Amino acid sequence: MADAPNFQSEMRVLLRARIIDSARRLACTEGWGAVNMSRIAKEVGVSRPVLYKEIGTKQELAEVVVAAELDTFLAGVTEAVATEPHDLLAGITAAADYTLRAAADNTLLKVVLAGRSGADTALLPTLMTEPEPVLGRASAAFTAIVRAQYGLDDFADDDLGTRVEAIVRLALSHLFQPTGTSDRAVHQITLVARTLLSS
Repeated sequence: MADAPNFQSEMRVLLRARIIDSARRLACTEGWGAVNMSRIAKEVGVSRPVLYKEIGTKQELAEVVVAAELDTFLAGVTEAVATEPHDLLAGITAAADYTLRAAADNTLLKVVLAGRSGADTALLPTLMTEPEPVLGRASAAFTAIVRAQYGLDDFADDDLGTRVEAIVRLALSHLFQPTGTSDRAVHQITLVARTLLSS
């Protein structure tokens, strides 16, 4: 007989989702500077101590919001790679294309990047300079995605991880500091991937 769902655990998952949704919505409409723990607690319907116990500091809230956004991107990347089940480079091209086009339409990312020259830059370090949650998680996840889809038995785990990280770093640089069209960026990522992943 399967264990019955734990009510308290389910409520915590629901609470966490509501906190993330509230913080994301507020950041998208008013900027990250408008996000404060008292306001989030009031919107979600919990006390500040409960909010702090569940999430921690505002910086930790930023990390949780960014991690949730990254999870959405990674789900899309997984689907993009799956459209090219037998062709590694085509899969990486599809993943890069999805990432850059989805990012162009992502409200939270637009708000954060638009604020980089103003006073509301508090969310930028979480996205661009901290090794987690974006670079580290994206690299590890994408390594697992390509390993699961294509095998790549010629590469040891560390070697594959290093090569995929370089591809992810390039994709993130195009995402955060675009210098041309998405098509040009995708082409560049594909060229680099071909060099890095040819066995």
